[in-house]
Amino acid sequence: MTEAEWERIQGELRFGQVVTGTVVRVPRPGTIGIFVDIGLGVEGFVDVVLLPRTRIEDWPAEGTVTDFEIWWVHKGHQQIRLKPSDPKYLCEDFADFVARYRPAWPSEIGEVVRSSKPSTP
Repeated sequence: MTEAEWERIQGELRFGQVVTGTVVRVPRPGTIGIFVDIGLGVEGFVDVVLLPRTRIEDWPAEGTVTDFEIWWVHKGHQQIRLKPSDPKYLCEDFADFVARYRPAWPSEIGEVVRSSKPSTP
């Protein structure tokens, strides 16, 4: 994808925007996260820190179709970071995680992704 196309896509995305995706790869459950096809021509990814920690078997399996929210955009690698919308796929301590690592998340929801720089570990 060209840089211009990537910039255009970013301009259409908002933090917290819900997208439906299909889990396409779960390379090392419990280690790195999952890869998701959200139909935009760029890779979607859910980081391990946003997935269930106590029951890895609760992670969505390859082929699972579910909703995700735009969490942030990895601009240099043309990757869209996602968070699961369904609480069964979300880390058990999400509220504590947000309070500690991304307290501005509620105020970022709805902002264009390229105009903001969220901090995520």
